[in-house]
Order: sequence, then C-alpha cells, then structure tokens
Amino acid sequence: MTRGSARAREAAARLRPYTSPAFYALRPGPWRDYVTLLHLPYTLWHLSYVVFGAALAPTVRYDRLGATLLAFFLGVGIAAHTLDELSGRPLKTRIPDHVLYVLAALSLTGAISLGIVGVILASFWLLPFMAFGLFIVPAYNLGWFGGRFHSDFWFGLAWGVFPFLTAYWISAESFAASAAVGAATCFTLSLAQRTLSRRVRAIRRQVQTLEGTITYTDGGSEEITKDLALIADERTLLLLTLSMAALSLSVLLLRIF
Repeated sequence: MTRGSARAREAAARLRPYTSPAFYALRPGPWRDYVTLLHLPYTLWHLSYVVFGAALAPTVRYDRLGATLLAFFLGVGIAAHTLDELSGRPLKTRIPDHVLYVLAALSLTGAISLGIVGVILASFWLLPFMAFGLFIVPAYNLGWFGGRFHSDFWFGLAWGVFPFLTAYWISAESFAASAAVGAATCFTLSLAQRTLSRRVRAIRRQVQTLEGTITYTDGGSEEITKDLALIADERTLLLLTLSMAALSLSVLLLRIF
C-alpha cells in the first residue's frame, strides 16, 4: 500500500461518523479514555450488589461494607475492566498496554490488601472469597482455559452472586435464607444485563449498516436503523442500573433508620 493510499484511508476514516463502542463511552481523549474504561453504569450496578448483600444481612457492619465496596471497585471497576480492554480493545481506548497492566496489578493488589486486613480483623473464612476473586477476574476477562469461564453462568456468578454473598457474609459471618434468595435475585439480574448488553455490543461494534422497514397494522411504517435497534435495550440497561442502585440504597436506609 502506497503512502498516498494510506493517507486517503485515514482521511476517509476521519470523515466517517464516530460510532461509540458503548452508550456510556466518551469520545477518545487523554482523560476521557480512563473514564470510559470504568464502564460506570455497570460498575455502579455491580457495586449495588455489595450494598444489597450487606443490607440484607442480619447485622450490618458499616465499616466492613465500606471496605468491601472499595475492594470490589478496585477488583471489578478497575482490574476486571482493564484486563477486558487488554483483550481486543472493545472500548477502543488509546491507553498504552503497559499502563493497563500496571492499573490491573495495582488495583488487584489493593483489593487483596483489603482482603488480608479483613482476614486479620474478621475471620480467615474470608480467604475462599479472596481466592475466588483473584482467580475469576483474570480467568473471565482474559479468557483463560479457552474462554470456559467467559459464559452467562460465570458472569452471573462472578459479577452478581459473588459481590452479594461476599458483602452479606462479611457483615453477618454466616448465611441465612435471605442470602439464598438475594443471591438468586442478583444472578438473574446479571443474566438480564448480559442478555441485553450482548445484543447492544454486537450492533454497536460489529454491524456496519442495518436496514429495513417496519410496517404496522394501521398502514404506518418506520425505517429500521442502528439507533432504533439500540435505543430500547440501552435505555433498559440504564434504567436497570438506576433501579438496582436505588433498591440497594433503599434497603440500606431502611436498616439505618
């Protein structure tokens, strides 16, 4: 390919409308890439499971809840999403690979350090939770074992059930019937998230054009576009995020007051 043709392709690429890789992604930029990397709506959603778990526990220990929230923000909000970006650049950030590796290492180290403090101050039974978290973050996001852990089941378990049960146990140091029902709730909600987000990701990142016509029984019609195909699912994802955050906060406030 000649230098002239390469420049022509770059110019054509600049003229094409920018398509965001996610509805919450900012335009590429030095600081905006780091905000995009956090997957803020999904991070809020999964941290809400932590609050939900602690709030449903027979005893709420607010210092432990705060530490658990910080640990999961480091492990899920930063480490997991950083490793995911290293695997194919799904968010199209321009953050150098070595910076992503450092972010992942530091955030996992921070999460583990908080866990070690919990083991010392609370119970050594926290160790199995730590071991699972340390394994599932790279196993899921880097596709270890041929991607066996990158499935609907493991998504629901790792990002739904795991934060909920960890927060529940660290407050109560035991499990009751409410833990089983709450875990099932978080699992099914996580599956709903994955079902919707899979379709959204495919349309945003893999579909170049989407054409067709919807004809209604009253004779009216509507053109099918990418925006039309995305709007309902993305709005549902955002509303579910806000609903889960509000639900977990309302249960916690009920325990406080």
